[in-house]
Amino acid sequence: MSALQLSRVSKVYGVGAGEVHALRSVDLSVEPGELVAVMGPSGSGKSTLLTIAGSLEEPTSGEVSVGGLPLSRMSRNERAALRRRAIGYVFQDFNLLAGLTAAENVSLPLELDGTSIKAARVAAVDALERLGLADRAQHFPDELSGGERQRVAIARAVVGQRHLLLADEPSGALDSVNGEAVMRLVRATCQGGVAGVVVTHDAQLASWADRVVFLRDGRIVDQTAEPAGPESLLEADAAR
Repeated sequence: MSALQLSRVSKVYGVGAGEVHALRSVDLSVEPGELVAVMGPSGSGKSTLLTIAGSLEEPTSGEVSVGGLPLSRMSRNERAALRRRAIGYVFQDFNLLAGLTAAENVSLPLELDGTSIKAARVAAVDALERLGLADRAQHFPDELSGGERQRVAIARAVVGQRHLLLADEPSGALDSVNGEAVMRLVRATCQGGVAGVVVTHDAQLASWADRVVFLRDGRIVDQTAEPAGPESLLEADAAR
């Protein structure tokens, strides 16, 4: 069973002459343990694909399934519960709460879903430890480096029983060294059985993925199963 399945998904904003087709009949399947990178020029639909995959907005047409569950058959509350329990998000600007420690930021999704504070904190510290941040658990975001804040965001995204990790330019606010470290962590997380979809403009970082999907004008125009290296990805994108 695919962790994520998009079947002929389209998204249109506006009406009439002002219509914008963000996605056009996109088919995409991501298996457990697989890391997929999504590349494409600005406006190609990359971020829209992520928000629809994560049930943050609905497609105009087509179907999205997470873990075999069609989102169109779920109520708004059921989709919210699915996001808390099964889907993790990592964003470029980290989205950490400044008034909470690293451990509290990571445990918050579990607490919101009804897990006891004690159990949630234990799970949070364990997730931070796996990402090399055990000694930073009680620090606040402004006491952490950019790379450390992004690792906290990844820990928050995978804590608990998450099955799908969605990351929108997770290394965009980091230098090249920290950006590569983040992609290494994302890949390691996926090798543990989590399905991952990462939007990136950086071919070097995309080369960490098992598969690279190219979007242009809302359509998947190409994909490669095993990237030969960053240079080949740049050449393929420039040729389109």
